[in-house]
Amino acid sequence: MSKDVTSSRKKIKTIPSNCIASGNCTLVAPDLFGQDDEGVVVARVTRLSAVQLADAQSAAAACPVAAIVLEDDVGTEE
Repeated sequence: MSKDVTSSRKKIKTIPSNCIASGNCTLVAPDLFGQDDEGVVVARVTRLSAVQLADAQSAAAACPVAAIVLEDDVGTEE
């Protein structure tokens, strides 16, 4: 019996127009998020590994304006 892991995979979507450059995401998950020259959130990765998921969830929760969204990754299987 194979385990369906596709449904548990997540990817990062950022909404730059929501970002107020608080920097919370970069403090919580610096490996996953950075900021451009104006301080706006930039995702360093898009598809998350199982190891990265908890940090991405914490960063999304720390964002005061919901500029980070984690979506189901329905892309190609690896």
